[in-house]
Amino acid sequence: MKQTYRSKTAFVLAWVWLAFVAFNVWDLIAHYTGKSSLVALAVLGALTALVYVIAMRPATVFTEAGLIGRNPLRTTFLPWASIEDVTVSHSINVEYGDERVLRLWTPMSSARERAKAQRRGAPRQQRGRFSTEPTLSKAEQAAVEAFAGKTHADWVGDQIRDRAESARRREEEAAPARVTWSYDSIAVLVAAVVLLVAAIVIA
Repeated sequence: MKQTYRSKTAFVLAWVWLAFVAFNVWDLIAHYTGKSSLVALAVLGALTALVYVIAMRPATVFTEAGLIGRNPLRTTFLPWASIEDVTVSHSINVEYGDERVLRLWTPMSSARERAKAQRRGAPRQQRGRFSTEPTLSKAEQAAVEAFAGKTHADWVGDQIRDRAESARRREEEAAPARVTWSYDSIAVLVAAVVLLVAAIVIA
């Protein structure tokens, strides 16, 4: 079963940008004014390519066989048993092989998100004689305790660590990692450069 984790904020903003671009492309075509319209279309195309590479493509994917780290320009596949350690700071850092480190592009934890998680994990003070806090079920209380003081990146890091330990307990073979270039990202970046050059020439 495949599970995909990414920055929800970046992903939503990317789709908002695509909607904005679609409207503007329609408007520029409907009200075509020559060179200025072509330049605007080229710039929109180049910016959309960057949005795809930076906001839409990055993802952390769990599969039965291993972890897939999809960063802007490269994709890394790590069998679970090959993962040696996981640390989380601003990003999730996965250690594997000869002291190599895969820094996952997403999810990341900002200072603001970490501070919020720490406040959430702090014990609540009793206010007065009667409490107005809602009573949580056992399942809800367990969920609150599991996430107490943790960001989304911390939680994903824990899941990676747990799966790696389970694979080692099953004595799975630690197959080598596979790193490949992201040809789709390279293609759209080349297209972005071509569009910018075209905009300069047209202007």
